[in-house]
Amino acid sequence: MPKSASQPVIALKSLVKRYGMGDAEQTVLNKIDLKINKGEFIAIMGPSGCGKTTLLNVIGLLDHADDGDYKLDGRSVDTLSSWRRARIRSEQIGFVFQSFNLIPRLSVIDNVALPLTYKGFSKTKRSIKASEMLSTFHLSNREYYMPWQLSGGQTQRVAIARALVNNPSIILADEPTGNLDSRSSHVIMEELSDIHQRGNTIIMVTHNPNLTSYASRVITMLDGQIASDTQAPRSKRSKSALKRRLDSQRKPTKSTNRKTKKTTKKGSK
Repeated sequence: MPKSASQPVIALKSLVKRYGMGDAEQTVLNKIDLKINKGEFIAIMGPSGCGKTTLLNVIGLLDHADDGDYKLDGRSVDTLSSWRRARIRSEQIGFVFQSFNLIPRLSVIDNVALPLTYKGFSKTKRSIKASEMLSTFHLSNREYYMPWQLSGGQTQRVAIARALVNNPSIILADEPTGNLDSRSSHVIMEELSDIHQRGNTIIMVTHNPNLTSYASRVITMLDGQIASDTQAPRSKRSKSALKRRLDSQRKPTKSTNRKTKKTTKKGSK
């Protein structure tokens, strides 16, 4: 059956996740209902222990729900085998973690190429695709650096490049700027914003309310439940930042064109 245009990419119905047993049992997700459409940028907020990361892990097929239903692209994931879940993760979902999770003994380009290994790409093709992705993030001159030779911002950009190398449609980011200073955080958020503009669905967990300005929708969680779910158009601040960057890229071209015209006129005289 063809997928309806209005059908959500992610649909959770009465989702429950528990940890522990007996008297120690704790309900971390308590009957979550949530629909996410293609191309949305979702920011999930809430105090520590409210279930944000658990929700992200269930959506990313890193964890199983104990009750309820989860449909991804209209298909229930509850009965999928471990192999099938891993296949979906490798092809459709990209992960960006607060702790970067790069492999210390691998170079930058090998870290980015790693997800392609599981898809059967040859070493040459893996290197080419990883190099192209690093170039997108202006990291071509860092390809053969080791992770410990990078700044925090560069390391997170490498992690994002690795998350995108398989061309996933969904990006899950768990506190992507949690270990970065404000300047590096801004760069990373602009990168995620650009990815969103290309049509990717982004779900980001964050404690920082300033980062919600980049999201199209903000969900607040409390005690394992969704306390609020509001549409939040991009703020003037994030829009103006993007506009300033685009303007700065255009201005040199205009200036160069004017200089070229003047030179041509003088030469013709």
